[in-house]
Amino acid sequence: MKKLLDSYRIKFLESLENLRGYSDLTIKSYDESIKEALFYIEIVEESHRIIFNLMPYRIKIAHLNPKTISKKLSAIRSFVEFLNDNNFKVILKADESVKVAKTLPKPISHENILLALKEAKPMEKLVVSMLYTLGLRISELCGVKLEDISQSWIRVLGKGSKHRDVPIIKSTKELIDEYLATSAPKKYLFEKNGEKLSENSLRYIVTKVFRRVALKVTPHQLRHSYASSLLNGGAPIVDVSELLGHSSMATTQIYTKLGSALKQQNYNKAHPLCGMGK
Repeated sequence: MKKLLDSYRIKFLESLENLRGYSDLTIKSYDESIKEALFYIEIVEESHRIIFNLMPYRIKIAHLNPKTISKKLSAIRSFVEFLNDNNFKVILKADESVKVAKTLPKPISHENILLALKEAKPMEKLVVSMLYTLGLRISELCGVKLEDISQSWIRVLGKGSKHRDVPIIKSTKELIDEYLATSAPKKYLFEKNGEKLSENSLRYIVTKVFRRVALKVTPHQLRHSYASSLLNGGAPIVDVSELLGHSSMATTQIYTKLGSALKQQNYNKAHPLCGMGK
């Protein structure tokens, strides 16, 4: 079993580099966490499945800070997801989440996005543009159907199977029309062999586009850039929250962060005493 898991671990690490574009340092961190976890977790083989009991490992790392524990558990979860995707049935036990303070993904500047788009091929340009101008999650982009797209709006199936309508800007709609004229998908916007393109495939496209301009960018950073641009442009947070598909505006307030200069500017406009002395 150990040799088999080691062979899958190596394949998983290769996928982190080739499909997700992770840095050598990040891959090394994943590798160390997975090897450490596999040494301590209890592995039980049952008929047609394997159980990973994380409790012994969680006891081992319990003295660490919550953020470190969360990262280590996230690494083993990702590895188990990879195993299941490759027909290696694994069930996790004692997998409760660890509460950590939420941090913001670093947004990508508009200038850098435009720079990357200049070097992109038509399909790549469409993928990046939809993430940046619609604020979609990668799972939502993966599931976009042709019937969801109208002239000015796109219907998105988000978390919790909730639909929301997001406006399409003219330039993105033109990219969609150009792509459809040459690709002719049947059901989903992005397809391969009659099936919707996987999240990993779309994620790799993003990685490849920005790698050409020496940047490491994730789809989630493009979503954050979308939200930040709207808020910094004066869009009401309630509207941004709805466009992002957040169930609570509190999530949007964590997810998007107004720059201090803009906060000062808004304060100067809003407070009645700020106009005195002019």
